[in-house]
Amino acid sequence: MADQRTRVNGNSPFAKRVRRHVVGRVRTYFAVAAPGFEPVLAEELQRLECKKPVEAVPGGVVFEGPLVDCYLANLHLRTAGRVLLRIDAFKATRFDRLEGRLAEIPWELYLPAKAVPTVSVTAKRSRLRHSDAIAERAILAIRRRLEQMAGEMGDGQGTEGFPQRLYIRAMADVFTVSVDSSGENLYKRGLKTLGGPAPIRETLAAAALKLAGYSGREPLIDPMCGTGAFSLEGALMAANIPPGMFRTFAFMGWPSFLPRRWEHLKREAAAARRRVPEPLVFASDLRKPACNMLEQTVRQSGLSGIIQVAAGDFFGFKPDQVVQGKGAVVLNPPYGGRLGTVQESDVLFREICRKLRSDYRGWKLALITPREGLVRDAPFSGRIIPFRHGGDRRWLLAGRIV
Repeated sequence: MADQRTRVNGNSPFAKRVRRHVVGRVRTYFAVAAPGFEPVLAEELQRLECKKPVEAVPGGVVFEGPLVDCYLANLHLRTAGRVLLRIDAFKATRFDRLEGRLAEIPWELYLPAKAVPTVSVTAKRSRLRHSDAIAERAILAIRRRLEQMAGEMGDGQGTEGFPQRLYIRAMADVFTVSVDSSGENLYKRGLKTLGGPAPIRETLAAAALKLAGYSGREPLIDPMCGTGAFSLEGALMAANIPPGMFRTFAFMGWPSFLPRRWEHLKREAAAARRRVPEPLVFASDLRKPACNMLEQTVRQSGLSGIIQVAAGDFFGFKPDQVVQGKGAVVLNPPYGGRLGTVQESDVLFREICRKLRSDYRGWKLALITPREGLVRDAPFSGRIIPFRHGGDRRWLLAGRIV
């Protein structure tokens, strides 16, 4: 860490180049979103007050800002999968042109001196579409450039403990080159060390809660909690804890990393934590082992005062047993292989709807179903968004029970 601080804040020619071209310049970023959830992510970015423009496009949101905005996005965004720093874009129809443009990129400004990044390539409607060949040329260009610049980069050659990934997207012969600032996908909050069957990603859970209108200041009931993604996300929202507070990021290995600025941002976030005087999130599940695993995660995460976990049957539970007033209820029932046949899933869904109308009138709702027909026949109004879950198609209904 000391080498990082000396290199970026020093007066060497390399440090000045990093400050001029990376730290001090407004750059373009791409925050990845699950298809259908781009508007939710765009609203999150607007609330972060990142520099304009913020533009939702298929697959994510484009935004601009200085390097600190990249830090803020990784720390605070609840619905983004990762944040990419765009470093170049060019047209290439032949491999020699591609090789030349890749060789011109000043990789030393973005990657540690000994980095061997993973390269992910997607190519559509381009004459150069062999992804392995494109990736090989990118890796070769990076190795050559970093070897050439090793002397200029000096002894502080970066932090090697943060794996790096490069994304190259070829569309109609235009190549966009980005470096991943996040590292592991952002749905990995650093909270859960135990898994369970068919967990929903935390980024999707957060998006579902936001679409349902959950504010973090009202009760949240998660009566088929499984591994607790909805409960944990609700608790983080209730306490105003950033989802990136408990993990590391790939940008911490960049030559441009500013440790003091990063720690300052985390201290600001910690100071903004909201006190929750009594449990606000109520999680339950028929499966006692699932509840035990969630309770362990809750204890380890310091969220025991916010989340209350109890084994129990959704159909034998009434919300007024734990809360007064109304809030939000969220369900990702055990459809399909987790329950049985399609017919059994249909019966379960209808029973859930009857229970919700009986006991949760006036509550906000996020409900996940395995088939579009089910969600469109549900006796509730709201937004319907299709998405992928573990390779399977799912539908989210977010609205209110009336």
